[in-house]
Amino acid sequence: MRKGKIDVKTENIFPIIKKFLYSRQEIFLRELISNAVDATQKFQILAEAGDYKGKLGSKTIRVKLDKKKKTITVSDHGTGMTAEEIEKYINQIAFSSATDFLEKYKDQSNKLIGHFGLGFYSTFMVSEKVEIVTKSYQEGAKAVKWTCDGTTEFTLDETDKKTIGTDVILHLDKDSKEYLEEAKINELLKKYCRFLPVKIAFGKQKEWKDGKEVETKKDNIINDTKPAWTMKPADLKEEDYNKFYSDLYPMQDAPMFHIHLNVDYPFNLTGILYFPKIKKSIEIQKNKIQLYCNQVFVTDSVEDIVPEFLTLLHGVIDSPDIPLNVSRSFLQNDPNVKKISGHISKKVADQLNDIFNDDRTEFEKKWDDLKLFIQYGIISDEKFFDRTEKFTLLKNTDGKFFTFDEYKKLINKNQTDENKTLIYLYSTNVEEQFSFIEKANQKGYDVLLMDGQLDTHFLNHLEQKFTNARFVRIDSDVIDKLIKKDETSGSKLTAEQKIDLSPVIKSQIPGKDNFIVTFENLNEDEHPMTITQSEFMRRMKDMSEIGGGINMYDNLPDSFNLVVNSNHHLIIKIAEEMEQIVGEDTKKLKEKIRHLEDNKSKMEKDQKGRKDEEIKQEEKDKIQDLKKKIDELNDRKSKVLSNYGSKNELVKQLIDLALLSNNMLKGKELSKFVKRSIDIM
Repeated sequence: MRKGKIDVKTENIFPIIKKFLYSRQEIFLRELISNAVDATQKFQILAEAGDYKGKLGSKTIRVKLDKKKKTITVSDHGTGMTAEEIEKYINQIAFSSATDFLEKYKDQSNKLIGHFGLGFYSTFMVSEKVEIVTKSYQEGAKAVKWTCDGTTEFTLDETDKKTIGTDVILHLDKDSKEYLEEAKINELLKKYCRFLPVKIAFGKQKEWKDGKEVETKKDNIINDTKPAWTMKPADLKEEDYNKFYSDLYPMQDAPMFHIHLNVDYPFNLTGILYFPKIKKSIEIQKNKIQLYCNQVFVTDSVEDIVPEFLTLLHGVIDSPDIPLNVSRSFLQNDPNVKKISGHISKKVADQLNDIFNDDRTEFEKKWDDLKLFIQYGIISDEKFFDRTEKFTLLKNTDGKFFTFDEYKKLINKNQTDENKTLIYLYSTNVEEQFSFIEKANQKGYDVLLMDGQLDTHFLNHLEQKFTNARFVRIDSDVIDKLIKKDETSGSKLTAEQKIDLSPVIKSQIPGKDNFIVTFENLNEDEHPMTITQSEFMRRMKDMSEIGGGINMYDNLPDSFNLVVNSNHHLIIKIAEEMEQIVGEDTKKLKEKIRHLEDNKSKMEKDQKGRKDEEIKQEEKDKIQDLKKKIDELNDRKSKVLSNYGSKNELVKQLIDLALLSNNMLKGKELSKFVKRSIDIM
């Protein structure tokens, strides 16, 4: 027996390993099995190189759980180790055997996993004692047993072992009892080892017999040694890709399509990315893409290597060139990570472009589901806009699709306003905004459908990209003002009539504080009243709702414009009836107001050019008194007009029609409207 000390520079190496080196305790099993895979693959390489001429034996790695002994054993039939190799690779921490092997067999060893030589020591996070029983493939080598209890002390003895390979036996500590459960080991194997390139057996397969579950003699192989991403695209069919997706995400709907990554320069990168169907809301779950290193699961937090917008995708990325930290759990800061991220973005754009060019009809069918990914990319990545500009689509309310250039040619002539600005009209809901769309179509205008989750952000972005262009929601104003032309039309109402009609109309508006009454000189056949909402305010509120706007807008009440057509015969009729019924009363009040305003103007004119201290307080008080009287008279006039308006059924009917066309008339008010409409008929 030989005793010795592990060659480390500090007595505190194990506390450091347990507390700081590894991010998750459970990765001990991944590290052990990864080492076993390396040993197995090394043995294969040695045999292929002619450096071992005997029988290789079974390649299967076995994981055994013994609840009574409180042990987990990982066994392989790989190269095994001599006493000298244990001295070099186990007792000298961070001296990886893979490093030496990579140097000697660099042409054949591109799939070896180990690099750091620290993975083995993760076992001490869960073990009070660890044993290695191993026999080297080298001729004449004797089997040895290494034992360590988590201190820097170890023992190394010769032992009996007939087969070449290594058994690592973990004696679990009292705080790690959860790893004695078969379900827990199954969970870890499925998470970390389900795609390793060497078969891994955990117990035997089970089947139901005579009403109970019994073990068979068949090994329970937990992994797929040749997952789809490791194969050539030419060797796979569509059903193979779909099956792999359902294996990864058993509860998900079938994806729209996939992109197979296969890069060998300037770095090695393979993988399959899927475009899933996203339903009601953006579910940015950044644990849907899994990162592997030589088929070993590393992490599902891939924000640093996958562009932000592609975290919406599902699938697998595998690269031995991604710089990982010692515990293979986190990406290290490295310029290559950005290069890989940029390449993935470019590859996705290139393949989308190919799909668009090869079968545009099929691309258009998938656009409603696909556009979220592309819009997210365009908003968050400047280069992605340049790569996708030629196949990003706009869809109009008739369901037709256009590229940016195609749509610009369609509307360029008819939808350019008096300031040479190209106006892109859009709707967010065809049914609710039908009357506005219909008016636009009657003018020969085309209307886009922008009803997606990111459309508000997207159109803001496009306005910055497009020259002399603006996006305007179809119900943000009357059609003649959405795209202003040079021609102007007159008004059949006088300015004074418009002023008097404002309180008449406002008296019947529910929630009138949220409405501004405006008059527009529209065609006689346009609606008598129309409700619109400010484009700016609406956009700010929409962006706030999905987290992209300024939060102050989210708390502001909705503000609407009630646009009155000053040329519609029903509005003229209301104005004429108003003058007949309350005209005399308002006329007297107006004369008094004009008289007071004339006096006020005369006094203000006399004060013009004089310093404040030169004006007597008596004069100031007279002006203030005149203002007060004018305000009181205006209030009296407004009350007269409001009282008249509040009893006018035609005013109420026209307002309700405007509300109804905007889907804003509901409940009790809708019931009253129906009854009133029947009475009128």
